[in-house]
Amino acid sequence: MPTLLEGKSIAITGGDQGIGRAIAERLAHDGADVAICYRSNQSGAQEVVAQITRLGRRAASIQCDVGKIRDGQRFIAESIAQLGKLDILINNAGLERRADFWDVTEADFDAVLDVNLKGLFFLTQAFVRHRMQAKSGGKVINISSVHEELPFPHFASYCASKGGLKMLTRNLSIELAPLGITINSIAPGAIETPINKNLLNDPAKLNALLQNIPLKRLGSPSDVASLASFLASSESSYITGTTLFVDGGLLWNYQEQ
Repeated sequence: MPTLLEGKSIAITGGDQGIGRAIAERLAHDGADVAICYRSNQSGAQEVVAQITRLGRRAASIQCDVGKIRDGQRFIAESIAQLGKLDILINNAGLERRADFWDVTEADFDAVLDVNLKGLFFLTQAFVRHRMQAKSGGKVINISSVHEELPFPHFASYCASKGGLKMLTRNLSIELAPLGITINSIAPGAIETPINKNLLNDPAKLNALLQNIPLKRLGSPSDVASLASFLASSESSYITGTTLFVDGGLLWNYQEQ
């Protein structure tokens, strides 16, 4: 019996840990061949490749800094070379830097926007050009954040990047529709990942956050991966230009402490 994503080839940025890793392994479980990129965590990337291979799927890991346009373009080209094609792109890689607004440096601002928006923009462009050459549709799934809607004091550059991604997703849903390409975003809330290790190790901050989450728990990477699998499948073919929140109700219940 065919699996949900049988015959699909998928590229995932930042697939070496956290949400990206969970998505990569879930999509391989559902039948897809998967290429991931990583910036420095080669051992993590190798573990993901080994897991995908054990599931009987093809896998590739490619070192890449998606904040550099040429690196992102190379990731798409090498993924195509190793898997034969790409049907779906998942823009998962992300970066945040904490600082009071008046202390934000140009270097930190550029680092966040280059990864979260500029690099994503041109990497997606490379994927779309591939699908145009293939004369076939495709899917783009962006991993955004509740902070495309929800203010996050001391993370102004991060919020700006996610707000920009929200509008980019909406705009491209119109522009890419004639090509048969859909584009949507997943906006996680508080998820148990390495990026939140400081929060997880601070009981007071963790408890304050849980009071703002109606479901009274943090999300897991698998909560995001299951939605990514749905959006990657033909079951979601009439959905485009939207953001789906995976946050336990946080967005509509949040109160700054």
